[in-house]
Order: sequence, then structure tokens, then C-alpha cells
Amino acid sequence: MGQDEDTKVLHSMGYAQELSRRMGAFSNFAISFSIICILAGGITSYPLAMGTGGGFQATIGWIVGGVFALVVATSLGQIASAYPTAGGLYHWSSILGGRGWGWATAWINLLGLIFVVASVNVGVWLLFRDLVLAGVFHMDVTTWTTLSTDPLPAGMTADQVAANNNHAYLVQVIAVSLITFCQAVCNHFGIKLTTALTDFSGYLILVVAVVLTAMFLIWGASWDFSRVTTFVNNTGEAGGGYVPEPRTALIAFLIGLLYPLYTITGFDASAHTSEETRDARNAVPRGMIHSVFWSLVFGFVMALSFVLASPDMAATAKDGANAWFNLFNNLPAPQVLKDVIAISIVVANFICALAGLTSTSRMIFAFARDGGLPGSSVWKRVSPTWRTPVPAIWLGAVLSVAATLYSPAFAALAAGCALFLYVSYAMPIAAGLLAEGKTWTEFGPFRLGIWSKPLALVTILGVLVLMYAGIQPPFDILINYALGLLALLVVLWFGIESRRFKGPPIGAEITKRQAEIAAAERAVGEAV
Repeated sequence: MGQDEDTKVLHSMGYAQELSRRMGAFSNFAISFSIICILAGGITSYPLAMGTGGGFQATIGWIVGGVFALVVATSLGQIASAYPTAGGLYHWSSILGGRGWGWATAWINLLGLIFVVASVNVGVWLLFRDLVLAGVFHMDVTTWTTLSTDPLPAGMTADQVAANNNHAYLVQVIAVSLITFCQAVCNHFGIKLTTALTDFSGYLILVVAVVLTAMFLIWGASWDFSRVTTFVNNTGEAGGGYVPEPRTALIAFLIGLLYPLYTITGFDASAHTSEETRDARNAVPRGMIHSVFWSLVFGFVMALSFVLASPDMAATAKDGANAWFNLFNNLPAPQVLKDVIAISIVVANFICALAGLTSTSRMIFAFARDGGLPGSSVWKRVSPTWRTPVPAIWLGAVLSVAATLYSPAFAALAAGCALFLYVSYAMPIAAGLLAEGKTWTEFGPFRLGIWSKPLALVTILGVLVLMYAGIQPPFDILINYALGLLALLVVLWFGIESRRFKGPPIGAEITKRQAEIAAAERAVGEAV
């Protein structure tokens, strides 16, 4: 399928080829692989595995969560093959489940994408602070680090700790704002630059993951594989209070699944960039599935190396949020190698969030294109010079920084990312389960056949479990987000949007749009 055929498919869905179709199959894979980035969640969320089920959670739990993510990606891939648009989940839900279902999917997916950028950029700052500033340049970052109040640090009063923590929070807000600004600038200046960075990131993640794994195995491995098969409930004090109160083993395991599921998420980026991908009907499902599969494989081996390299599993769990950092800093590997790896990890995380902002901006653009957002006429604009949705990029950047203001805790942002994204993934899959063979009769070249409905059921049941796990302490702040979002959606839909919002074009509306399509393509200098 050539570019002309891609454009023809897009026209058949009622949309203009406004974005620049420069991405090949590898680039489409790389943008999802970059957002998943096992060097992001696989490292920053490692304390969650230690604070729930120990080595078993980090390895066997990784496989369980990763296989579930693969099921979800495969189910989404079938829909993406039929409808390759930048709207992705929103568009699919609208076509398969109705405009109200699609509208709700859009808002939940958008919130999840904002949390991706927010959580990873908080992670970028934490990694830069602890690995590069403190580890490589040996700077004292105490005043930039949140200190515990129970117990109080030696020689400090409660007021001094509070002042320190307020300062650390302000520094984090400024740092995250600067990081996000740089990512928005990169996105602003065309998909070619973003693609080059995410392509590079794809190779960087693989190389650094292999080297990092080798470092832990060569200089730290105990080769005690019983750690992998032994579940140790570290909730409460045993896990440094990462999960504040002791929970049952089953609940601990379910909460710990957020370790792989926070990491292996954001793969819908392949769909959101489908209008910029050549041979999208084939490349997009492959991009999603391959990005999840290889993250599952390399992430498991990497997590296994962390578990085997721990001098004392109980002590590592007790380290709480510092579990991975202490493990890495105490690793007796050559300092130069550790410095290079530390800097590479920060770079990979930066590009991870950059790719996340790309995905978020395309979602905003696609939803606004159908009139789904306040001020849609602004957010749907595409720069004729750069062929990117510039206003949508900067809106996504501002919203992602704003999300960190209410949830400064990394754990809450990470759990919110996994929770809201996987709910949004399940919504078009659930709609497809009911519509397949009835109203859904048009499919792409990638099909699941008899596996379609069983995998859809697994997805729906798995997401229900995730919804329960995702609102357990320390993530219970997400209850406020979820209830607030639910109330807002109900009020908006039944108050205004059910009458105003038309949804994506279908039927005769597609035919009526052809003149608008031609005008939109002329406006960006590429009449077809």
C-alpha cells in the first residue's frame, strides 16, 4: 500500500491528509517502543514491585502484566488495521459504540496521555537529580529532595523539613516545566525531527537495557533463582511504606501489577501517528504488537538482573522509593560505565516523554477536528510550514505540567497513567466485541478471526481488575480524579454535548466533506 492508497483510506473516513506522512514501519514501532521505554517505568517503578511481592512480583508479575498488555495491543491492532486515524481509540469507539461512547473514550484517553507525559517527566527530573547531578557530578541534592517526616531526619525540626519539602516541590515544578518546554519545541518543528529522535531512542533503549542487564549480572548477581519463585508480601513497613498499610498477598500482587502495566503502556502512539505512517493498515498493528512484545522480553530480563543483583532482598524492599537507586549506586561496576549508563537512561526517559507528547497532541488534534474540545477551532489547526498540530502540542505540554501540580507524588501519576489509559483501551475493544459481525463488518488486513472475542473478554476482565488495583493506597488520590472526571462527563454529555457533538463523519457526512478535505489539503500545501 503506497502513500496514495493511505490518503485514499483517510479520505474514505472523511478526513484530509493534513499531517505529513513521513513515518515508515520502524518509526511507527519506535514511537510506541519509546513511550513504553523499559528504562523509564522499568526503573522508576521498580520500588513498587519490591514493596508488594518482592522478586516474584518484579519477574513473574512482569510476565503476567506484560502478556495482558500484549493481549490488549493485539485486540487494538485489529481495530487500528480497519480504521487508521490519528483519533485512534476515540474514533474507533465512536464508530463501534456510538458517538457518546467515543466522546467518553476521548476524555479518558486524553487524561491518561497527559498522565504519561506528566509521570515520565517527573521521572526524568528524579533520574537526572539522583543519577546525574548526585551520581555523576556528586552534587548535594538534599534541598531538592523530599524528606520523610516519620521519623524526622537527624538534627532537623518539623518546620525545617516542611520548608525543605516546599523548596523541593518548587524546584520540581520548574524542572518539569523546562523539560516539557524542550519536548514541545522538538514536536513543534515537524514529525521528521521527532521521528529521528524516537528512532534513535528505539536503538538506545535496546542497547542500554542490554548493557545495564549485563552490569547487574556481572558485578552483582547472586544467581539465587529462588527469589524469582518466592512471593514475599512487603506491603507496609517491610516495603519502606511504599504501600502504606499491610495488605493480603492477593491484593499486594494485584497492586504490584502496576509495575509492568505502567511501563508497558502508551503503545496507542502507533495509532495516533497512523496519519503520518506509510502503509498504516499494516504498519500500525505491527508497531503496537512488536513494541509490547519486545518490551516484555527485554524488560523481564532486565528486571531479573535487578532481582539477582540485590545483596539483600529484604533491605532492598525496605529502601522503599530509593530501592533501585541504592541498588545501582552501590553496584561495584566501573564508575565511567555507570556514568555513561546513567546519562543514557535520562536521555531515553526524555525522549519517552517527548514521544508521549507527540501522541497526546495528535489525540487533541483529532478530537478537536471533530469539534470535541472547547476551542476546537484553535486546537485542530495544522502549521502549513511544519505540518504539525502546533496549538495541540502546546496545549498538551501545558496540561501535562498542570497534572503534576495536583499530584506531585510520582506513584500517583504513574498509577493514573496505567489506569486511565487501559480503561480507554478497553472501551473500543468492548464496543467491538458487541459490534463485530453486526454493525462492524469492515476490517483491515490484520484480523484475529476466532480469537477476536475471547481476547476482547480477557481485556475487559483484566481492566476491571486493574481499576480496583489502581485506586488502592498509595494511589487513592486517583479516586478524586476518577469521580471528578465521571461527574464532569455526565454533566457535560447530558447537559450540552449530546446535542452539540456530532462525532466523526459517517455515511453521507463523509461525502459532504470532500470539498472541505480538498481545501484543508491545499491550505497545508499538498493538494491531492
